[in-house]
Amino acid sequence: MTVAAGAPSRPHTTYRTDLVTALLSGWFTVGLLLDAWAHNNVPELETFFTPWHAVFYWGFVATAAWIAWTCRRALRSGRPDLAALPAGYPPAVFAVAGFAVAGIADFTWHSAFGIEQDIDILFSPSHLGLAAAMLVIVTTPLRAAWAATDAPPAPGLRRLLPAVLSVAFAGTLVLLFLQYANAFSYLASDVVFGLSNLDESWTAELVSAILVTNLVLVVPLLALARRWVVPPGAATILFACAGGLSAAVTGFANTALVLGLVGAGAAVDLLAAWLRPGPERPVRVRVFAALAPLVIWSVYLVTAYVASGRPRFIGPDGTAAETAGLVELYAGLPVVQSLLALVVALALTARPPVVVATR
Repeated sequence: MTVAAGAPSRPHTTYRTDLVTALLSGWFTVGLLLDAWAHNNVPELETFFTPWHAVFYWGFVATAAWIAWTCRRALRSGRPDLAALPAGYPPAVFAVAGFAVAGIADFTWHSAFGIEQDIDILFSPSHLGLAAAMLVIVTTPLRAAWAATDAPPAPGLRRLLPAVLSVAFAGTLVLLFLQYANAFSYLASDVVFGLSNLDESWTAELVSAILVTNLVLVVPLLALARRWVVPPGAATILFACAGGLSAAVTGFANTALVLGLVGAGAAVDLLAAWLRPGPERPVRVRVFAALAPLVIWSVYLVTAYVASGRPRFIGPDGTAAETAGLVELYAGLPVVQSLLALVVALALTARPPVVVATR
């Protein structure tokens, strides 16, 4: 990080401080997953005061209190000194206030319009306000690590754990609010059905969900590669969090696909250990971006096919028949995701043009 001459440098938090922030954000995120499970699986949910809301909001209170304690020197006076806030934490201070306002708005909204249990939950203005503030809060350890000037280019998972957890929680939050396009919220039999020739509209819905989910899984890893060598273990943590969300919203009916996702994360970590993609190795970042989706979605398709048990469906003519899987879909889907991730990697690793001064 370059600091302009004469500009005061911000204080930096310790590893322990950022790890506590990340762990409290985990409590915060678990509360959100419980709430997502309840909205999708508890019938006739008609009250704001629920155990899962308690876990969620107490997670916020604990995280907010820790952020306030961490920033106490800058906030202790009646007029906060924003320049004295630790690196990475200023946005979190404002986000905590924004979350509190959105939380009051959420209570008011539910009191006026009831409790959502369908896709409308993802578009409620109060929920969007909570999500935006929460995204800023849980990414605090990532910003703090990004601003650190003493970190080696390949710090490893232990040193980078707060930032990795931060990215995982942020990815989980994004996937929650894109739940209508989460490929891991399908059952294995639904995936097999979508890859057949029985219902083209269902196929289009499934492949669109795979495209969106692919970006949510891969882009956070590419973001890490812009600053550090991606540490092995990061993909497993990220994919496990995304899998936990996917299991929660389906009432754990898609366990096979979730376990496959965690296994794919371990395979992607082996790929990261082999390639060591990082900011000084743009070609390796691009290769990693191209190969990771091949691993993820090949595992996804194989898991769905095996776990489905070759179910029989009612065809357009009213008779039961096994699905006739389309080989083009099975073979081409991972390739499309690979090309998409490669395009993103090319954009993220593009070097700025060299400007030659002329007189």
